[in-house]
Amino acid sequence: MSKLRLGPIVEEKPVKLTVELPGGLFRDLGDYAKAHAAENGLSQPLTPEKLIPPMLERFMNADRAFMRGRRRQ
Repeated sequence: MSKLRLGPIVEEKPVKLTVELPGGLFRDLGDYAKAHAAENGLSQPLTPEKLIPPMLERFMNADRAFMRGRRRQ
C-alpha cells in the first residue's frame, strides 16, 4: 500500500459533536484506521471519533478555494 495522506494524530481538547454516517463509510473508516495504525506503528487502530477530525482538517486545508476565501475574510 502506498503512504496514507493522514500522518500521526496530535491530541487536542475535544468538542462534542454527533454525526450519522452511512454504514459503508463507517466500515471504510475502520479499514482506514487499521491501515493507519499499521503505518504509524500503533498497537491499536484509532476509533472513528479520533480519526475523523484530522481527516476533515486535512481535507479543508487541501481545498484551495476554501483557503483563498478564508484568507479574504
